[in-house]
Amino acid sequence: MSLDLILIVAAIVVAIVVFVTLASFVSVWFKALTSGAPVSMINLIIMRWGRKLPYAKIVEARINSVKAGIDVTINDLETHYMAGGDILQTVQGVINAMKAGISLDWNQACTIDLATKGTEKSIIEAVRTSINPKVIDCPAPSSGRSTIDGVAKDGIQVRVRARVTVRSNLEHYVGSAQEETIIARVGEGIVTTIGSAESYKWVLENPDSISRNVLQRGLDVGTAFEILSIDIADVDVGENVGATLQVAQAQANKDMAQAQAEIRRAAAVALEQEMSAKVEEMRAKLVEAETKVPLAVADALKTGNLGVMDYYRLNNIQADTQMRQTISKEDEADSESFDKPTK
Repeated sequence: MSLDLILIVAAIVVAIVVFVTLASFVSVWFKALTSGAPVSMINLIIMRWGRKLPYAKIVEARINSVKAGIDVTINDLETHYMAGGDILQTVQGVINAMKAGISLDWNQACTIDLATKGTEKSIIEAVRTSINPKVIDCPAPSSGRSTIDGVAKDGIQVRVRARVTVRSNLEHYVGSAQEETIIARVGEGIVTTIGSAESYKWVLENPDSISRNVLQRGLDVGTAFEILSIDIADVDVGENVGATLQVAQAQANKDMAQAQAEIRRAAAVALEQEMSAKVEEMRAKLVEAETKVPLAVADALKTGNLGVMDYYRLNNIQADTQMRQTISKEDEADSESFDKPTK
């Protein structure tokens, strides 16, 4: 293949690429022009080759805003896109708010779009919730609980399920608490209202009082929503918590009394053992003293302090004493056998 042919093929390829590129630019430029949102060809080329931006998408967002009567410039759209925002979604959110008569300027919409990026929410949802109020279940189904439980003063548990109707507050949407805070505050208000009731019957008879008391607490302060209403969907009677606590307290008191009695019994056993040891000690001393009596008698006989007749009289006295003790024990045994009933 000759060099001339190669140059001709390269020129054709370049011409085709330039034509396709120019056709793309011309197509977008013509679309913007006919839509009443003209954009210069220079801006399109700079967006494509200078800033590496999706010029077709930016022009489309510009056309949508102009058609809706919103004054958003190409620079505003470029800035929001480079900040990481979704320009089409943001424009659509501003359009929806304007159609619904809600005040939402471009900068505020950009802020909400960037704040909700990476979450389950979006500028479209925020505006939609502001137009059509949203119902939040309390407690949330994702929490794994079906009711909010409170205990009245009479000890009876009351289980409540509520639904909270909220509307987005676009002026405070960014940096404010979301649904989780609303659910937590409503749950706290319900538990407080039930706990202040004298009887569970009053709660069952006046479920609307829960809604009134909770609404009066101003639970939507510092949140991204405005609470429109709190409706009690279901009220049920739960366990007798007061009786359960009393039973547990009685069992605890019983265990404590048993422990104290065991302490006293152990102390009495220890004292008894101590007394038994003292008795054995005294008995040992008595035996020791009795062993010294014969020695003392022998010493008295030797020194003449005790005569032989005195010794005999002493033995007679001991014998008489032993005999009386033996007779006394026999009489006690006979008396016990006589008093014992026969079978």
